[in-house]
Amino acid sequence: MRVLTAEPLTADVFKPFGDVIEATDRVRQFGINYGNTVRFHDLAHVDVDANRGRAGMSIFRSTPLPLPVLIELMEYHPLSSQAFMPLGPKPYLVVVAPKGDFDAAQIRAFKAEPGQGVNYHAGTWHHFCLALEGVSDFLVVDRIGDGDNCVEHHLDEAEKLSVSI
Repeated sequence: MRVLTAEPLTADVFKPFGDVIEATDRVRQFGINYGNTVRFHDLAHVDVDANRGRAGMSIFRSTPLPLPVLIELMEYHPLSSQAFMPLGPKPYLVVVAPKGDFDAAQIRAFKAEPGQGVNYHAGTWHHFCLALEGVSDFLVVDRIGDGDNCVEHHLDEAEKLSVSI
């Protein structure tokens, strides 16, 4: 079985899969609210309007899986992006593969730190939310609307892999 070690999550390496959502000096920022707030502007391209969809906000509560994490399932959303922002002080694991025909050899894993969110582009293969170090809540922005917007792929024995941190 192939073993991946999660790499640090950065905007540059994650760009083929989506956006990293974080307040850094690398993004456009400006003062608002009479100088009392700094706005870190337009951090992710939220794409939810296919087939008359709309943006919805939910909270997902994720329970950690045993380490190393066994990857047995991947999914993608053909009609929209999907953004996750952690609401607590714990890191989490991001597992992705490029859009298109699923190729397990192309799976990559990233360790996201507290304060880093991700926005998966429409069609990007990803694992469901993988909390680390305890139950964690995530604010999720994704598409609410008609149509089948979740395609799952159950990995066969040859495709399965484990991820360590």
